Order: sequence, then C-alpha cells, then structure tokens
Amino acid sequence: MKSNFSRREALKRIGLGSAAVTVGAIGVVNASSKEGIDTQYIEEEEKQPLNFDQPITAIVLGAGGRGNVYAGYALENPKELNIIGVAEPIKYRRDNFSKSHNISENNQFTTWEHVFERPKFADAVIITTPDALHYGPAMKAIEMGYDVLLEKAIAQSWDECYDILKQQRKYGKIVGICHVLRYAPYFVKMKEIIDSGKIGEVVSVQHFEPVEHIHMSHSFVRGNWGNSKKSTPMILSKSCHDTDIIRWLVGKPCKKVSSFGSLKLFKPENAPKGSTKRCTDGCTVERECPFSAIKVYAERKSFLHHLKLENHDTDSTMELLKTSPYGRCVYHCDNDVVDHQVVNMQFEDDITASFSMEGLTSYGGRRTRIMGTMGDIVGDMDSMTVFDFRTREQKHWTAKDINDGIYAGHGHGGGDMRLARDFVRAVKLQDPTQLTSTIEASMESHLIGFQAEKSRLKGGKVLDVNLKV
Repeated sequence: MKSNFSRREALKRIGLGSAAVTVGAIGVVNASSKEGIDTQYIEEEEKQPLNFDQPITAIVLGAGGRGNVYAGYALENPKELNIIGVAEPIKYRRDNFSKSHNISENNQFTTWEHVFERPKFADAVIITTPDALHYGPAMKAIEMGYDVLLEKAIAQSWDECYDILKQQRKYGKIVGICHVLRYAPYFVKMKEIIDSGKIGEVVSVQHFEPVEHIHMSHSFVRGNWGNSKKSTPMILSKSCHDTDIIRWLVGKPCKKVSSFGSLKLFKPENAPKGSTKRCTDGCTVERECPFSAIKVYAERKSFLHHLKLENHDTDSTMELLKTSPYGRCVYHCDNDVVDHQVVNMQFEDDITASFSMEGLTSYGGRRTRIMGTMGDIVGDMDSMTVFDFRTREQKHWTAKDINDGIYAGHGHGGGDMRLARDFVRAVKLQDPTQLTSTIEASMESHLIGFQAEKSRLKGGKVLDVNLKV
C-alpha cells in the first residue's frame, strides 16, 4: 500500500506545512544552530498539534511496561490517539490501565483472543504481549482489518515473521515494528551525517551494547526473556534493536554473517558454595552476591515493573520472592540465552560491521563507531563526535543538543514517543511512509539475528543472509 502524496504533502494535510522546515528521517526537522554547534532540533513539529478531526482509536494487547509506554502517547495527546480497549490477564494491571485511559468495562478483556471475538471496533491494535504471543494476535488483527503496532521481536521464528509480512501484504494494512532506535534523535542525527557524505563512504561499523549486569540477571536470567524456547534468542529479544540500527545506518543489504557467544556465568556449576535455589531460602552467601534478589527488589526496589505485584512495599516484595521467578538464584534458573555474543556482518560494497552484546557490565547505553573514507563518527548516546579527514575539523554534539524537544525525557532517547507519534500519523493518513520501521523495512535485521544465532550454534560458521521477501 503506497500513498500518492509525499511526506511533506502529508504533513501539510494535517497542519504542519507552514513552518520553514526540511524533511528528516523522523518527520519535520527545524534546522538551527547554537553557539556555533551544528545541531538540529525537532521542536517545531512537536509544538504544533496535529489537526485531526478526531483521534484514531486503538486497543492495547498487554498492559505491561511497553504497553503503558506507547499508550502513554494518548494521555499526552488525546486529540490524536484514544485507547478504547485493553487485553491483560493480570487483573490489577488491567484495572489500572483501564482507569488511566477511561476504558469502558465491556472493552476490558482477559486475553487477546477475547478481543477478536468481537467485530472490529477500533482503528489499530498495539501488540505488547510476551514474544511467544506476537504471532497469533498479529495474524488475527491484520485479518480483521486493524492496523498494527507490533513490539519487537516480530515473532519467534523467521517463518512466523514471514507469515506476518505476507498477511500484511494480503490485507494491505499498516504494520509498524517497535524498532524505536530509528526514531531516537541521536541515531537520526547519526544517520543524517552518514547520508550527507560528511564522512565519505561508510567502510565499517563497530557497535557495542552493554546490557548492565543487573538488567541481564533480571530480564534475561530470571525474567521473561531468559529462555529462548519461551521467548527468542538474546540476539532477537534484546539485540534486534542493534542489528536493526546497524542495517539502517549502513543503508545497504547484509550478505553474510557469523557469530560466537555462550552462556558463561549464569548456570548451576557456577553457583557458589552455600547458595540455595532461592535467595529467600537461607542462602549463606546472599549478602555478598551481586545478584541477590533481596538486594535488587526488596532493598533497592529496582526493576519492579515486571513483578506481578500491586503493592511494592518491602513485606509484599519479600513474600513474592518466595514463589516468583524473580526470587530464584541466578545460578538455578531455566535460562539458556547467552550472556555475551559477538556478530560479524558483511554488507554490500564490502562494508563490514561488528556487534558485541555484553551482559556483564557495570553500565548500559550503546556505543557506536562509524568509519568512513573521509571521516569517522564516535558516539555513546550521551554525545557524538564527527571528525573530517579533509579539514581536520571535529564537531561535537551532546544528547541535549540533538534532542531538545518535548520528548527529551522519554525512553530510548525520545524514540518511544516519536515512534508512537509516527504510527498515529501513518494510521490517520493511511500512509506507511510515515514510519521508518514498517514490517517490510524491519525484516532484514531480524533475518540477520536468526542467521547469527544459527551461526553461533554451528560454531561460528559463515552463513548467507540473502533476504528474499
């Protein structure tokens, strides 16, 4: 499905064509400068409300962390988006979500299947269910005529991903994938610099994702994404963001991939003497263990959003840890995903890229280096520096220079809300070009991930990517 009018014309139709602007990768970008620093701001479009005659309507499947993030766009922009339905099996989450969005009782559902027992009653469906529950609701929603915003990973297997793409093509609906880094001003700026030719032709990319050790233990050992059979491999569940942003920055097809990695630390043979199956079972080394569930959840009160707990007081948390997966010893879980992995990629025109996912770090935040024929880029999401070989000039931006708009404080460097905004526009205008992360655009980075995992399991064998969709 392709619109007959341009992105600029589309924006004019919803009341954003009057400012002096240039069209950028996330929409309209007002060029500006501050004290000699070459910088771009996204303020103009964000200050102007969209001239919708009425908001689009959406149903959220899964009222956990990500569901609340994207639905939060409706709370800040009620003239653009109205959440009118929710499916969530955990009652207090469903109740709280329904209260926040004023959802009528007849539009509150326990599971996603219940939503589709009703005739279509909204414009779009936002799917933020666990990874294993992406395929079913996505296929059904598209069939019933809904536009879809689908959390990554698209599905648990390449065949399922391809099925969803074929379903989208069959019914002609908009399907956006939540590759939010494409919408983060930091990466938008990086992409803009690359495409401008300021560093010449891209030669190679080095990209590094430090997961942070407690985040690793919470999400990928004890948590929802620790077991690849219940979720997806680490390269998909966590790092398809990274394979996707590398593919988007390079802008050319990936040809070959190889990968190495393993589960090094979080396994039974590494359990210290005196440890127990649960941190609450009298473990004699709990006080000195960096991954103690008592320290993480009850004392520091970190990462509580995934615990099925309405009240986060210490007593309630401690009681839950006695039975919850999050109370388990990190060395005695059912986890099988890697805690470190490297991926090598060869792109068209002999461009090479390397990616490293490291679960055992004291810090988070992605680091990226782009090497070109006439310059390079070095960035860590807090700042970015570009060096020009020809002039010997160096330009530096901080994150605030790049992202000074109204979404500066939101998740993924502002990418979460900008994705939601662009999806709303895409649905309203029935124009998928409003999104940079349609399912078609996101397929190759998923194939890179699936092939990388296959390579890892085959001892690092070089595999072809060869996207044919």
